[in-house]
Amino acid sequence: MRRLPAISRACAPTKMVADQVRGCFVTIEGIEGVGKSTNIVHLVGAIEAAGHGVLVTREPGGTPMAERIRDLVASHGDEPMPDVAELLLVFAARALHVNNVIRPALEAGTWVVCDRFTDSSRAYQGGGRGLPAADIDLLADWVHGDIEPDLTILLDAPVEVGMQRAGKRSDPDRFESEQSEFFERVRLTYLQLAEKDPGRFVVVDATQALETVQLAVDDIANVLLGDHN
Repeated sequence: MRRLPAISRACAPTKMVADQVRGCFVTIEGIEGVGKSTNIVHLVGAIEAAGHGVLVTREPGGTPMAERIRDLVASHGDEPMPDVAELLLVFAARALHVNNVIRPALEAGTWVVCDRFTDSSRAYQGGGRGLPAADIDLLADWVHGDIEPDLTILLDAPVEVGMQRAGKRSDPDRFESEQSEFFERVRLTYLQLAEKDPGRFVVVDATQALETVQLAVDDIANVLLGDHN
């Protein structure tokens, strides 16, 4: 596991109004099959045990309308979906999610743990599809310029490992059906993002035994909770 982010960056308590402390925004990223769902449950349990309210959500999705967009993006359809349409749909869902769910929760002092956020667009639509990073960053600034994760946990595993695990699922969606070369580009982009922003990212080796990965998640939670109490 990489060095944990500096305490000053990772979830330092921020006063809002009327002495209300802003909640902490944690995102979990990674390619298919790295165990995001299982480890989110573990992380949330640690946060709740420390007495914090937690909202667990996901992208694309998180609101009724955003979930309908998720279905459009992830489903195999008769009509081809241009890469730019995929990107814009993801950010349309994100605009709904940020404004209707994430921002209000953080401002109310609730912690938010989100399965994917804008780094997934940088990795999947940027690295995987080859869309310009500058365009994705422009959309990010427009849609949620004042909302960024305090900490991002990147669960990392070689593509062949992730695909083997994900392959056990029935009825793969449009992304899960991509070839290994696509996921190699996605994984490389994730690792490049983590390298460029070590103050926000923690990379966890997801090829380890689940118990070992969860110990790493516990270490991360201890830093966050110690800083936020």
